[in-house]
Amino acid sequence: MTSTKLGLDSNTSFTAISNQPLPEQIENPVTGDRMTILCSTHDSNGNSFKAQFNLPPGSNGSPLHYHNHLTETFEVLSGSLEMEVGGKGNIKILRPGEIVYVPAGTPHSFRNTSEEWVTFVSEVRPAGEFEQFIRAMYGLAIDAKVNKEGMPTNPLQLALVIQKADLVFVGLPLFVQKLIIGTLAQIARFFGVERSLVKYWKAE
Repeated sequence: MTSTKLGLDSNTSFTAISNQPLPEQIENPVTGDRMTILCSTHDSNGNSFKAQFNLPPGSNGSPLHYHNHLTETFEVLSGSLEMEVGGKGNIKILRPGEIVYVPAGTPHSFRNTSEEWVTFVSEVRPAGEFEQFIRAMYGLAIDAKVNKEGMPTNPLQLALVIQKADLVFVGLPLFVQKLIIGTLAQIARFFGVERSLVKYWKAE
């Protein structure tokens, strides 16, 4: 709830009450990226997760990857977003008003190679556990538990958040990823490592 006091004249004033909370904003101190949550997993009953991202000039964004079950939509509001969609080298430059729909299983990446900030909205359907993934990535960065690329330095935490993102990296054999990530995630759950991440997504 927000409260704003508006002055009508020198003797009269009233307080306008709004029940609409301000959108939650989180900044990654390592990469400089900023995220504003527009529709949480909870708000959509699990149907989607929607957020606005602001990437500073030169931001590496995300490497080439795909999601097994999640679809993603990218809409640029300002600046220009460089994307690879469908495979390495298939580059698209998205400008304000342009939208790209990325079906599940489609390789994609994004970055800001320009000298200006870029703002875009990303929507994931269904929401799955993607919000937990992205909150953990930002939260670990805030707590100085990531490397200079913004990736978790604890391999057990990394395995857990990768699984929550339903994410597969392009370029590394799938069976190797399943073996390594799957094994590390099992170890992480056995030792209760997920408890160290819960604080990051409790605001869902």
